[in-house]
Amino acid sequence: MPLSPDVQQRINTWLTPAYDADTQAEIKQLIDTQQDDALNDAFYRSLEFGTGGLRGIMGAGSNRMNRYTLGMATQGLCNYLKQSFPDQEIKVAIAHDSRNNSRLFAETVAGIFSGNGITAYLFDDLRPTPVLSFAIRHLGCQSGCVITASHNPKEYNGYKVYWNDGSQVVAPHDKNIITEVNKITDPSEVKFTADPSRIHLIGQEVDNAYLAELKKLSIDPAAIQRQHDLGIVYTPIHGSGIKMVPPALAEFGFTNVSVVQAQAVPDGNFPTVQSPNPEEKSAMQLALDQAKAQNADIVLATDPDADRVGVGVKNSKGEWVLLNGNQTAALLTHYILSARQRAGKAQPNDFIVYTIVTSEILGDIARHYGVKSYRTLTGFKYIAGLIRDLRGQETYICGGEESYGFLIGDFVRDKDAVSACALVAEMAAVAKDQGRTLYEEMERMYAEYGLYVEDLISLTKKGQRGAEEIQEMMVELRKNPPTTLAGSPVVEIRDFQTGKIQHLRTNQEESTGVESSNVLQFLTEAGDKISARPSGTEPKIKFYFSVKEPLGSIADYEVTHQKAEAKIQRIIEEMQLK
Repeated sequence: MPLSPDVQQRINTWLTPAYDADTQAEIKQLIDTQQDDALNDAFYRSLEFGTGGLRGIMGAGSNRMNRYTLGMATQGLCNYLKQSFPDQEIKVAIAHDSRNNSRLFAETVAGIFSGNGITAYLFDDLRPTPVLSFAIRHLGCQSGCVITASHNPKEYNGYKVYWNDGSQVVAPHDKNIITEVNKITDPSEVKFTADPSRIHLIGQEVDNAYLAELKKLSIDPAAIQRQHDLGIVYTPIHGSGIKMVPPALAEFGFTNVSVVQAQAVPDGNFPTVQSPNPEEKSAMQLALDQAKAQNADIVLATDPDADRVGVGVKNSKGEWVLLNGNQTAALLTHYILSARQRAGKAQPNDFIVYTIVTSEILGDIARHYGVKSYRTLTGFKYIAGLIRDLRGQETYICGGEESYGFLIGDFVRDKDAVSACALVAEMAAVAKDQGRTLYEEMERMYAEYGLYVEDLISLTKKGQRGAEEIQEMMVELRKNPPTTLAGSPVVEIRDFQTGKIQHLRTNQEESTGVESSNVLQFLTEAGDKISARPSGTEPKIKFYFSVKEPLGSIADYEVTHQKAEAKIQRIIEEMQLK
């Protein structure tokens, strides 16, 4: 594909002295080897600073993660911080994961903040994202950022921005920051020259403060004491979890933690996996093999920035299986609420949160224990927003989402796989203390509330036509919604774009109670929930399936599970998604 005039102009700009020699050499090498496709992709647009920050492939170019795109984004953030906190000493905290260039990018960002007269607290080494969230409030910062691309492949890096409550930026700050970032059009506007007197390295003191708060989350330390040698295999998948998960498990009292050594060293090339994502079995395979060899009790895993947790358990046949995000969130919610009740810690104003595409069993569990539950849009920044809004009136206990994120307690304001690992281990210890495995606890839970089984289909529709197709699908679903799914009548339609819930039996309407988002849900009489959600960042539309089947006996678990999976396939066929 030949280079357009716009692309050529951007390339010419990046070959001027405003950009360093290494950057220019990388671009010239692409030109000399006539790699027009690579040049087009690197320069066809500017990497967007979205509502959560930046994320992209690393390299030279306006559409790449590099010191210039990162620098201009940081300068825009600096300008907005000065507008938002006039006549104050502004402080920010900065962390990074194990990805290639993450330390360099973190130091670059710290330099720019300091060059703008802002005090920068930079972690001395890689740290999990939740520890960054904690540090913002612990150090009294107005903002913070972490250099990470979460569980994306090794070619990517990213930049997540946080506000003074320790959560990712939300309205109005997200849009306002974007406005300021878009005003920066040239690297000469970025204050790259650091003021070393304003950069402070932080480390053990913040770690210790975080671990002290985390230890308070333990509900049944006596059971841990009795089961301290619970066999735990842990893998950080070459990421930042190695810094905090083993100390957190030790703080809780666990003495038999075995780390997967081949994945213990932080490495941005992620040499043992295709993708460093605990949702994928291939990324967990080494840990599962080690657990089998050692006859361990559970497997724990974290992604590179340690905000997503993966869990492996032995099923009723003694085979190692992975829990999905809904199962982990449900088990943790069930354990925490039941254990708090047994320990006399439950309070009338307790509440839990889950996202609209997460399993409704979390709401069932909350109702059973007389605990209020809230649903939010997808994304932990909305859960954090609810914690902030209700602080002083109601007490946040825990919250989760189907994509392997969970948060216990409110001292962190983003999903936290470090605390999740500690509580999953405690949950397994309590189960073992009663002669059961975590898998058996899951079967008992589903026997009590009904068996929920979930699945996800992600359809990619590329290009301008693809974006139009996705919108057409949503228009058609709104115009002609299904009346039945898998033989069960649709009784409720939730349209989060209009903010209305329609109860079809009574023709009554109510508000969704959350801000507008292009998500559509259909709920059936049988308790099934199907959600359609176009991605805000990728050319994709996602369909989330959650079906419910009564489970009369634990002995029927496997058969009922197969029945639920068959029901999902029937719904997929009825909705013509395959």
